Amino acid sequence: MTLKLMKQGVLLLLLLIGQCLYAQIPTTTPAAPGAPGAPTASPAVPKTGPKPYKEVITEKAKTQKGLFIVHKVEDKYYFEIPATLINKEIMCITRYSKTPASAGKYGGEKANQTVLRFEKGPDNKIFVRTVLNIVQSPDSSQPMFKAVANSNVDPIAQAFDIKAYKKDSVNNTENAVIDVSDFFKGDNLIVSIDARSKRSFGLNAIAADRSYIDAIKSFPINTEVRTVKTFTSAPPQGGNIFSATTVLPAADESGAVTLELNTSFIELPKKQIPKRLFDPRVGYFASNVTSYEENSQRVERETFATRWRLEPKDEDKEKYKRGELVEPKKQIVYYLDPATPKIWRASLIDGINDWQKAFEKAGFKNAIIGKEWPENDSTMSLEDARYSVIRYFASDIENAYGPSEIDPRSGEILESHIGWYHNVMKLVQNWYMIQCGAVDTSARKMKFSDELMGQLVRFVSSHEVGHTLGLRHNMGSSNRTPVEKLRDKAWVEANGHTASIMDYARFNYVAQPEDNISQLGLFPRIGEYDLWAIEWGYRWNDLDAEGDKKWSNNIIIEKVKNPRLWFGGEGRNPDPRAQTEDLSDNNMKASEYGIKNLKRLMLNIFVWTKEPSDRYENLNEIYGQVLNQYSRYAGHVSKNIGGFYETLKSVEENGGVYEITPKTVQKEAMDWMQKQVFETPNWLMDKKVWDRITGPTVDPVMNVQQRFLNSLLSSDRLVRLSYSTTRDNNAYSLDEMFTDLQKGIWSELTTKKPIDIYRRGLQKTYVDKLIEIYRSINGDVSSPFSISFGNVVLPDIKKTDIGSVVLGQLNQIQMLTKSNAVGYTDKMSKLHLLDMAQRIKNALENK
Repeated sequence: MTLKLMKQGVLLLLLLIGQCLYAQIPTTTPAAPGAPGAPTASPAVPKTGPKPYKEVITEKAKTQKGLFIVHKVEDKYYFEIPATLINKEIMCITRYSKTPASAGKYGGEKANQTVLRFEKGPDNKIFVRTVLNIVQSPDSSQPMFKAVANSNVDPIAQAFDIKAYKKDSVNNTENAVIDVSDFFKGDNLIVSIDARSKRSFGLNAIAADRSYIDAIKSFPINTEVRTVKTFTSAPPQGGNIFSATTVLPAADESGAVTLELNTSFIELPKKQIPKRLFDPRVGYFASNVTSYEENSQRVERETFATRWRLEPKDEDKEKYKRGELVEPKKQIVYYLDPATPKIWRASLIDGINDWQKAFEKAGFKNAIIGKEWPENDSTMSLEDARYSVIRYFASDIENAYGPSEIDPRSGEILESHIGWYHNVMKLVQNWYMIQCGAVDTSARKMKFSDELMGQLVRFVSSHEVGHTLGLRHNMGSSNRTPVEKLRDKAWVEANGHTASIMDYARFNYVAQPEDNISQLGLFPRIGEYDLWAIEWGYRWNDLDAEGDKKWSNNIIIEKVKNPRLWFGGEGRNPDPRAQTEDLSDNNMKASEYGIKNLKRLMLNIFVWTKEPSDRYENLNEIYGQVLNQYSRYAGHVSKNIGGFYETLKSVEENGGVYEITPKTVQKEAMDWMQKQVFETPNWLMDKKVWDRITGPTVDPVMNVQQRFLNSLLSSDRLVRLSYSTTRDNNAYSLDEMFTDLQKGIWSELTTKKPIDIYRRGLQKTYVDKLIEIYRSINGDVSSPFSISFGNVVLPDIKKTDIGSVVLGQLNQIQMLTKSNAVGYTDKMSKLHLLDMAQRIKNALENK
């Protein structure tokens, strides 16, 4: 457009605007109000804000008293919030009640959890804040308390209009009434499932016309809200990998998914229990708060153990101090879900009651008990937070779990819902057959007797209850049992094969048939460590915080002099003494015994798995379990190579915290790996078995061999070996490890023995891995060889000796393979060696 045309357009626009404005100016005087032709007055704006209580909570209201006073008026629900709950922290937990088929979630499982605080807002509002960080200053009268309050703000997650007030004559306060109908029917982060779960299920928007409140019940310390929520849903289109990970049948059939949820509002205790400061030398779950003290020179992160409130009755405190056993003020009670099959109820209750002896060590008798849920008792509800329950899930999941609801301010356990999936029995059945079938004739079939399965269920119950008492896994406990004691009938039947049921020690796979050890020496049980851990966590005293801290440190130092009371952690560090599924103080000897028993099973696998009309599903399952157990043994041994010991201590204890695994142990582990893994394990390669369960497309044994060779050459292990000599001059060095590994992997070259397909695959894996490391260090390719361990930033791998040693290995293997290929008469061996020499040559020449 030219400048002239633009000017003309602007002028025209101004003329039009002027005409419009002129047309709006009245040319006559407006008529007086009420006169003919006068405009009608606007209706009065209705008054907003709270109404009289009786206009909101009418005579039609159905009222329940509890944490919140709940009113149902026709199709609306109202919460009457006592003034005493304003600004108080309330736990909000949403669980699945019913789930759609194939969701992988089950009734009783947690969907969401947060801490809330109701507070009075401006303009007659009630705000709901989500408490993201628990921040404490102990004395509310001090300036520090005000500073903490002024410096931390939690988000306002929801706002409600106050519909009415009601005078509380008892407390001389006013209760606020809010309409919660749309809040619970809708979709929000407080009372629905989280965004990640929605994505995994492929859920879209909530369908308001198919979502509703099913029921609200209020109890003395909690209010329960059961809702039905329907979401639109459709299966992913076009193979998008970022779409739902679970395609639910409901989405396929109807384009919608319906869930039933239960949201619990639980009042946190008015009086917090005294904190027992967390100590990593005893395995407890922990909570923490940021603490600001008037006299402190820095902000403290106060971490404390999670545990039940257990204290003697006032009249028994002096007896308790004298060492007499007393009953607690409040017993810890676990009920069984009434849906639990009757055949297993006694075993589950036995697993709970087994902990009574542990609490006796802490000075309490009858502190814990398991009970069946009372039938036809309308005063009790599974949703009531006053009751802890072992929930039964009719599911094919092979698992059980033990969660607890914790007061985040103090670590007090408020209640627990243990999940017990029906198919966990399949899991323990497989474990027991594989690990103990060689010594226990009752384990040599696919269906165990009710008596045997009952004992296995009891062990699972005890383990999960232990978690809900606050105990973490202690994967180092089994290491404190000498390997030969596991074959000593009298000793192992008296003491058990591990000192803690919280270990993943499962069953005594070291015992041999000639040892004649009974089930008493094969099953896990509550042991010495468990008794000590409960004693530490639940021993009551009336000391102040500093006094309790000193008591805790002193008793730990004294107790851990007994090696069986050591807490070894959860197996997440390179300490070979703390591993899952292992036994004894010597992984090599224990695994050797375990393999002997696996060989016995393989000789009888057809007999032990045979059932009428079975199409070798049992054989396939049990052979897979044999491979898994064999892999576990190899994993236990390999962790010793490049490992180090971590024994946490306080300044009052002697010795270091970290110690390199002794060279003799690491070399023993390397010898075991060469003999039991890298030499072809022919006992696993039963052609009769393979012909019935798999075609010749994969080789499970070859996969195991190559996986463990790659594991030995992993980045973090090589870095630890590289730097171990800086701590111990006599440590197993990086060069020694490679020398020993090469000698075993290429042992055929000294004898000109034909190299079979398994060994050829292993040697190819070795060369390819060395080339990968070499190229990564020299920047030839984008490096997958990243180094990290926890929060520790490890050295740049290019500045370690790893590259130098690997280059030396490649040059040596190139020379050996090329020179030895000439003397080989076996064609495949010759071709293989020439191939290896050429691969290395190409890699070194960057081709």
